[in-house]
Amino acid sequence: MANYILSCCSTADITKEHFEARSIPYVCFHFALNGNEYTDDLGVSMDFEEFYGEMAKGADTRTSQVNVSEYVDFFTPFLEKGLDIVHVSLSSGLSGTVNSARNAALIAMERFPERKIYVVDSLCASSGYGLLMDMAADKRDGGMGAEELVSWIEENKLKIHHWFFSTDLSSYVRGGRISKTAAVFGGMLDICPLLHMDGTGHLVPVAKVRTKKKVIREIVKRMEENGENGLDYSGKCYISQSACREDAEAVAALIEERFPKLNGKVEINWVGTTIGAHTGPGTVALFFVGGPREL
Repeated sequence: MANYILSCCSTADITKEHFEARSIPYVCFHFALNGNEYTDDLGVSMDFEEFYGEMAKGADTRTSQVNVSEYVDFFTPFLEKGLDIVHVSLSSGLSGTVNSARNAALIAMERFPERKIYVVDSLCASSGYGLLMDMAADKRDGGMGAEELVSWIEENKLKIHHWFFSTDLSSYVRGGRISKTAAVFGGMLDICPLLHMDGTGHLVPVAKVRTKKKVIREIVKRMEENGENGLDYSGKCYISQSACREDAEAVAALIEERFPKLNGKVEINWVGTTIGAHTGPGTVALFFVGGPREL
């Protein structure tokens, strides 16, 4: 058994049961819906269907990251048990939470000078972040030590590819990313934006694909082009979705057909409330292992 804890944030968007099965404790972000505060605790405080249902009605949402004090409180029980910590944070390209974690680690290690806390910027998000954590847990369970695991994560985190498409442009309007006029024309033309995450952990628009059917084929094509060993890809594949399960299942079915050596079936998760507060309903995100993402 490892003499350290491997932990992350709830924004890794895999299920509570999955985290528990892999012995990965997580610290929770926060969100507000129509002025009411909630914890982003993987659907416990608020069911995902209710959350996205309210967003579809035009609910006001905002999010807040884990603060320094919360991180100190999260780290302390493990340090009291004599355990070191490898904490992997949500991408710095999307949130400043990694800085809060690093500041909290300095405070906590002053209290427990014999212990070590390693904070790693994942440069990943949603179930791509979850996929990285799952792979790191495999290394931990295989006997890899804390420092070696940190090095492995740093060397491999940019191999986690993130591809997203959206069939609902309303959240793009609320977030100021497109104008109302552009959204109206986009809706009339059935345009689905395709995005990916670059090597700095930022989301970057790639293409505007007309029709859902075409964007589903396009996102699978991106896995064919970028996945490790192409159509012989033999790693795991995760998908996250925000109240569009049928679209996610269509992508998963096509992937399982195209990649016969896949490691198990495609795992479909919810886009969590923190990420979902910005993407809104109608988003499908695909995650797999490939060559290093470009800076």
